[in-house]
Formats: sequence, C-alpha cells, structure tokens
Amino acid sequence: MILQVIFLIISAAAITLFSLNVRKIIRNIKLGKDLDRSDRPAERMKTMLKVAFGQSKMVKKPLAAVLHLFVYVGFVIINLEVLEIIIDGLFGTHRIFAQPLGAIYDVLIAGFEILAALVLIGVIAFFARRNILKIKRFTGTEMTDWPRSDANIILIVEVLLMTAFLLMNAADQKLQQLGSAHYINAGTFPVSGLLLALLPDSESSLLLIERFCWWFHIIGIFGFLNYLPYSKHLHIIMAFPNTWYSNLEPKGKFSNMASVSNEVKAMLDPSYVPEPVAEGSRFGAKDIHDLTWKSLMDAYTCTECGRCTSVCPANQTGKLLSPRKIMMDTRDRLVEVGNTIDKHGKDHQDGKSLLDNYITREEIWACTTCNACTDACPVNIDPLSIIIELRRFAVMEESQAPASINNMFSNVENNGAPWKYAAVDRMNWAEND
Repeated sequence: MILQVIFLIISAAAITLFSLNVRKIIRNIKLGKDLDRSDRPAERMKTMLKVAFGQSKMVKKPLAAVLHLFVYVGFVIINLEVLEIIIDGLFGTHRIFAQPLGAIYDVLIAGFEILAALVLIGVIAFFARRNILKIKRFTGTEMTDWPRSDANIILIVEVLLMTAFLLMNAADQKLQQLGSAHYINAGTFPVSGLLLALLPDSESSLLLIERFCWWFHIIGIFGFLNYLPYSKHLHIIMAFPNTWYSNLEPKGKFSNMASVSNEVKAMLDPSYVPEPVAEGSRFGAKDIHDLTWKSLMDAYTCTECGRCTSVCPANQTGKLLSPRKIMMDTRDRLVEVGNTIDKHGKDHQDGKSLLDNYITREEIWACTTCNACTDACPVNIDPLSIIIELRRFAVMEESQAPASINNMFSNVENNGAPWKYAAVDRMNWAEND
C-alpha cells in the first residue's frame, strides 16, 4: 500500500508539473498577434495526417526517415503499455490486461518488444550520426553546447528507457518460470527472452531487478515528459497543432499589411471604408509581440534538425543566415520574455528585442526569399515569415535597408520598376533584332 501511495504522489506531481509548463507555453504563444487559421478544416486535417502522422516530408532523406519511423512508431505504441504500468502501480496488480485480452495480450507484448528493439537501433544510429559521423547539418554557429547536449540527453534517455523495459520483461519472464507469487504467466517475449542467460537464478535478485527496472521505466517516462517543455523534443507534441495551422497559401505569396492597404485603397478610391487596424501596432516586427502566434508556435516546434539550413542558398554561399538559427533565436527570446513576465509582470520592459539582440540585420538581408527552408521543414515551420516581418520593421519603421535595396526602392519610385532605366527605354535592347 505504501508503494501505491508513493506511485500516486509521483504520478500526480509529474502530471501537475507538466500541465503548468504547458500552460506557460500556451501563454507565451498567445503573446503573438492574432492570425486567423481556422479556414479550410478538411485541408488542414489532411495536411496534419500527411505531414505529422504520416511523416511525408521525412522521406527526402530515406535513411533518416526509416530510423525516425522506428523511434516514432515505437514510442507511440510502446507507451500504450504505460497505461498498464500506471494501473498496476495504482492498484498493486500485475499485468492487469493479460486476462481480459487473452491471446491478444501475448501478441501485443511481443510487438512492444520488437518495437523496443527497433527504437534502440534507431536511437543508437542517431547518436552515431551526431557524435561519430558528425553529419554536417547537425553543426553550425547556433549549435552551441546546450543544443548538442539536449539531443544527446534525449538519445541516452531513450536507450535507458528501452533497456529498462526489456530487462523488466526478462526478469518478469524468469520469475514466471520460477512460479514466483504475483507473477502470473502472461506475455510473449521474443527480444527480452534473449537476455535470460544474463540474469541470476535467485528469485530475490530477480525481484530486485524487475522492480528496479519497473520503477526506473515509469519514473523515466514521467521525467521525460517534464523535460520536453525545455527541449527541442517538444516537437513530439507540437508537430500536430503546428501542421494543422500550416500556411495553406501558395509558397511565395506574401500577406499585405492592413494599415498600408488602407492607405493605398483610400488614395485610389475616396469612398473606400478602411479595415479596422489594431491601435499602436507596428509596421513589421521588432520583437516577439509583433509576430503572429503561429510564428511563435513555429519556434516552439523547431526540432533543430538543420534541414532548412542545409538547403538555404544564402547559407551555402557562406552568408551569415541560418533559418534554423532564426527559429532558435525566436524561441530563446520568447522564453526570455515569458520568464520576465513571471518575475516582473507583463508590462516590464527588459530593453531587449528579437531584432539586433538576437537576430542581426546581416542575417535578415541575406535571405533570398526562395522558400527552400519552408519546403524542407518536416513539420511545416516557416522561418521566412519571421524574416519578412523583421525586414518590414527595418524599412518601414526605421528606414534602414542595405544600399542595394534603397537603390531598388528609388528606381521603383522614379521608374516604376526595380531597374534604373525609364519606362520608355525598356525595349531599347530589342531595337537591333
């Protein structure tokens, strides 16, 4: 009974802490500007099922896709077994689903074990790719000690959890064979059965191993759950809402600013009734409050895989821009603002901003707006929308842009085109043909 009470306290504490962290993340995302993404629900459902559930964009790198599938499917299905562990922990039972499920239970346990082995293969391969093969896209100036450590911590934890699961089953199986009290004959163990020779024959030792692995496995899962809000692996949860709220417009279609559109339409049509615009809103974005909530959700969803940066033409030519860094910087600034709100209240100003303190002018102007990063992202993150808003602020609020951009603006104003030639001279090149 004491162990059941301890388990109840640990479970309640883990779930409560996770809920508090989730509420803080939701609060931070809501700091962004309003954006309506409630249209075309059927298309949004299709996008989420295809991209988040179906992993459709992962297949561009087949090996990584297969390994990720092992881990993804394995963890989703194996965690169904957590339900049984929780019930057993609360009520002091053992393999409570064995009797009602009958032969199906044996099939499930066998499937869980095979998936656990595949997860181990995938995780070990990922660890080797990062730390031994040192795949290029896992490096970069933004990949400092913490991002690298974060990835390795999760991989190591996954190895430990799967190992504990298999050892628990192996000890359980051997206790069943010894006829130990409380350990009913249930389950088929194709993988952990290979570990039986490594275990002692003493019933007391087996009980110690089985109970230790049981507690380690479930507490490890609770710990993993509460580590997610601080980790890039939050994408395990965030990928689904993020793909649901994907931008369904054609890539390359930019949004118009209502305040600017009002001015232009009013000049063209004196009878035009302006659309309502939020008071005090900026042109573009200087800090996270000026971005939409979807851009802030993107920042929390980023898994730092580097696919966006690996296809960025600006980054490939040695320029400072890294779309991954844009998302990581946005998330870091958002977390900082959230922590400031917790300490000093929502009206406190820390004197910092996303532009300049986190993302430099050189980065935003290196972007070619080609959308390669948004196309490459496996969870439909859009770094370009953040870059464009930062550019808008620099141009429309500060009148600061590179000389080449200012020349283009002047040409558009004077000649109606980006080039320095007058409209009447544009076809001169064809006169001798």
